[in-house]
Amino acid sequence: MSDLVLAIDTATPAVTAGVVRRDGDLSVLAERITVDPRAHAERLTPNVLAAVGDAGVTVDDLTAVVVGCGPGPFTGLRVGMATAAAYGHALGIPVHGVCSLDAIGIETSGEALVVTDARRREVYWARYRDGVRIDGPAVNAPADVPSGAAVASGSPEHAALFGLDIVGPQYPTVAGLVRAVADWSAEPDALVPLYLRRPDAKPRAEQKR
Repeated sequence: MSDLVLAIDTATPAVTAGVVRRDGDLSVLAERITVDPRAHAERLTPNVLAAVGDAGVTVDDLTAVVVGCGPGPFTGLRVGMATAAAYGHALGIPVHGVCSLDAIGIETSGEALVVTDARRREVYWARYRDGVRIDGPAVNAPADVPSGAAVASGSPEHAALFGLDIVGPQYPTVAGLVRAVADWSAEPDALVPLYLRRPDAKPRAEQKR
């Protein structure tokens, strides 16, 4: 029996949703990506429903959810993870959280550096060897990111800062998200967002200090 997995990521400017079949191999049945850093909340549910429709299935056919847990901005991560948790709860299916950078890095070969926009003139980054993370994730100014990679993946604008050949996907793909799940047979851990730094918005109590 094959598994039908809903994959979601909102850790980058891309609002990604898709349906993947796991049946010995992995088949992407549908994928919807909208690149708009200000439209995570508005576009995620429409992208999920459109992808499910494109795949020719219904939400009741889904057997698991995978969601990228960052690193990424507070608001974007909250939208994706809350949506994934809601589908898991409503359908009674497991929700697996993965590092969003892994969904890019797992699709590259050799020594690769994956970077995405962390704003404040910084990048989120992790290093991979043949798709396996060997360093990170972390957030730093580009000058402080350890060198040693042969190629770079992720945000082209930020990958270009490292003078490396740019390969692989710009954003987490639904195939990469599903491949990044380490153990499908294990009970998923609780979803934990990878903010890597405190959000810009501060509670009023802190603002008064």
